[in-house]
Amino acid sequence: MALNAWGRLPVAPAAQELRRSERAAPLPAVDGSLLAFGNGRSYGDVCLNSGGTLLTTRGCDRFIDFRVEPDGSATLACDAGVLLADIIDLFLPRGWFLPVTPGTRFVTVGGAIANDVHGKNHHRAGSFGSHVRAFELLRSDGSRRRCAPDENAQLFAATIGGLGLTGLIVSAEIALRRVDSAALTVENTRFHGLDEFFALNAAAEAAHEYAVAWIDCLARRPRGIFMAADHAPAGSTAKAPGAPKRAPFTPPLSPLNKLTLAAFNAAYYHKPLPAQATTHLLPYFYPLDGILDWNRLYGRRGFYQYQCVVPATAAGAIDEMLRAIAASGQGSLLAVLKTFGDLASPGLLSFPMPGITLALDFPERGAATAALFARLDAIVAAAGGRLYPAKDARMPAALFGAGYPRLEEFSRHLDPKFSSNFWRRVATSSPQD
Repeated sequence: MALNAWGRLPVAPAAQELRRSERAAPLPAVDGSLLAFGNGRSYGDVCLNSGGTLLTTRGCDRFIDFRVEPDGSATLACDAGVLLADIIDLFLPRGWFLPVTPGTRFVTVGGAIANDVHGKNHHRAGSFGSHVRAFELLRSDGSRRRCAPDENAQLFAATIGGLGLTGLIVSAEIALRRVDSAALTVENTRFHGLDEFFALNAAAEAAHEYAVAWIDCLARRPRGIFMAADHAPAGSTAKAPGAPKRAPFTPPLSPLNKLTLAAFNAAYYHKPLPAQATTHLLPYFYPLDGILDWNRLYGRRGFYQYQCVVPATAAGAIDEMLRAIAASGQGSLLAVLKTFGDLASPGLLSFPMPGITLALDFPERGAATAALFARLDAIVAAAGGRLYPAKDARMPAALFGAGYPRLEEFSRHLDPKFSSNFWRRVATSSPQD
């Protein structure tokens, strides 16, 4: 079976896919390049290696150790192929949760490290990499390196957010945090205009652990729903969501167009919404995990996600981007607007930086989509922002180089056998040059 990324865009397949099931196994001796493939939740081509070898890691899914630390946190050691969902299923009933989690729980620990994923509490907790205590990295020369802030520290920093290009993450030690229940207390507030969003966000970040907004990407004047949340106290209860549904088929064309998106967004914005509620944490953190294979809804041509971050001083760039998106009539059901705090990630190529991040999905519509992205790229570049490699499938090399000032430092730690479609597309020189 030819593995593909979540965006389902047409891409030449890997020459071979080799399954790993033991963390002690050496790397295979193969011609061409290697790349790890976890659960395929990266949207673009950062997890693809056309013509090379993909090492599928989901067979390495064992828990190794668990210990409670003196500071009240815990350290979980596990294989890199363990899903965040596996961790939640086992440890949430026991009062432990991830200190940082992305918008889907169906990603591997190795993938979360390689993409240095972030969540809705960056202002309080930073990125996922801030909570990685150590990992084992298997290099193509056969060496196994334990990497931690105080051991192989440069390789540690290069691998967090390093897009799988420094070697194979075999296992990891990550922090878990105490929670008193599986429930969240959530405050919902509708807003009109970006000024109102920023006012709500500033107040929420001062008072709440989690903060995020859904935004109507087609509205003439930005509007949305701001959702602030905290873990609920002991004794709080909330009904867990039922089993996920599954998208039954892939339509030949995406049903998501200007008319259907406008109708959905209007209905979503005006739906009955409690100002305060106690809810199970899964729907808040993972709103799309309730539909398996939801990526099929974008049709056979696939889709892109465009996620950028711009400095907080460039708030006008967000307004300019939203106006360009609304004028194009393109967009997505789930458009996310939030901010990143000042906590720096240990990763050399980590995406988060202090500022404002906007994320939207776009069905592939050929020239119209390309023209919109060119316009958005120009706005991001002028603002001094960057795009998120984990979500990218078409970023120009110049924008990547300008957005990641530590790229040259990172490149010194590349493993010469590891490469990806993304890296060959955006780097000035690939590991095989």
